[in-house]
Amino acid sequence: MRFTGLRVLKEGLTGNRGWAHHWRDPAPKAEYGIVIIGGGGHGLSTAYYLAREYGLTNIAVLEKGYIGGGNVGRNTTIVRANYFLQGNSEFYSHSLKLWEGLEADLNYNVMHSQRGLINLFHSDGQRDAFARRGNAMINQGDDAVLLDREGVRKHLPYLDFDNTRFPIYGGLLHPRGGTARHDAVAWGYARGADQRGVDIIQNCEVTGIDIENGTVKGVQTTRGAIRAKKVGIVVAGRSGQVAAMAGMRLPIESHVLQAFVTEGLKPAIDHVVSFGMGHFYISQSDKGGLVFGGDLDFYASYAQRGNLPMVEHVMEAGMTLMPMIGKAKVLRSWGGIMDMTPDGSPIIDKTGVDGLYLNCGWCYGGFKAVPASGNCFAHLMATGRFHGAAAGFRLDRFRTGRRLLDEEGTGAQHNLH
Repeated sequence: MRFTGLRVLKEGLTGNRGWAHHWRDPAPKAEYGIVIIGGGGHGLSTAYYLAREYGLTNIAVLEKGYIGGGNVGRNTTIVRANYFLQGNSEFYSHSLKLWEGLEADLNYNVMHSQRGLINLFHSDGQRDAFARRGNAMINQGDDAVLLDREGVRKHLPYLDFDNTRFPIYGGLLHPRGGTARHDAVAWGYARGADQRGVDIIQNCEVTGIDIENGTVKGVQTTRGAIRAKKVGIVVAGRSGQVAAMAGMRLPIESHVLQAFVTEGLKPAIDHVVSFGMGHFYISQSDKGGLVFGGDLDFYASYAQRGNLPMVEHVMEAGMTLMPMIGKAKVLRSWGGIMDMTPDGSPIIDKTGVDGLYLNCGWCYGGFKAVPASGNCFAHLMATGRFHGAAAGFRLDRFRTGRRLLDEEGTGAQHNLH
């Protein structure tokens, strides 16, 4: 089934009774060539690219809940490629290019909106840092425009420009940045993978990983044992727990990151806006809700909820930046479990177990990385070679200290990234 304008019109006129399920609901087979543990955005995109680019279809994606119920549906939907350090900038540039062709590739509307992203700066030092970042982005082949105070005012006239504590000096505009509909991304990749023969198995929790003589043999699940020649662990905040089933201890801490959405409002915020002094970021969804978030909750947890002090902190930062949102009613909040690495950058690598692969440590960058993460991980699992865009994301960097990718310059502390 392909989506076309004519098909949408026809279904709209006939009560939408002709649509089929986006993907099958198969029972797990006894054996697969590849098993992907985790049916979030990264796991689904991995399966999709394995099938599309390498013709591998004997694949199962195992999801302990339902598709879209994990971090892929619990984020603030931001898509960007404004990274600075070599290693990260190439990867996120690669991801943004995949985003730009994703809807045509999947034949699915993921509501990718390149509305532009503006990172504000509030001091001379921040201006210098953003000018340097912008130059690095341009050298990488991406776009960046350094705005002065009046340039920001032209784009964002509703900000508090008279704030004496955090005066707005300017901002770095990333025109190709924006947002996408998070659950639609999961559904689109699930549909695309299923159409190519991948089995997407929901309500199937992995409870063990079978290893014999240093080689992976399959997994144990709540729906029975499944044999596999290769297994990929792609479970975001649960990476440490699942890797422990294979006897691995990862350099990861899991922290809660809260997000919030208000009642629907008339269009007011055209861009994605990031507050340089308060770690506050905001955009407006197509339904009119203001979607925003801030810092981690700063303690390790697997609970998909947050604490009230961080709620207060985020609201304070929002009111400092744009007092106009003060009367908007917050409808709901939610928490995603962030798998935080010491240097703030991800891991895409083989493990010491033959046939067992690892994709984790996405920190704040998980949603925007979904296309490139799956694309690069599929390349590694299919060929055994590292994709050029993800060559720096090796696990052994934490043992050797070589090429640590400390994007924020905050040192080797999980909860500061």
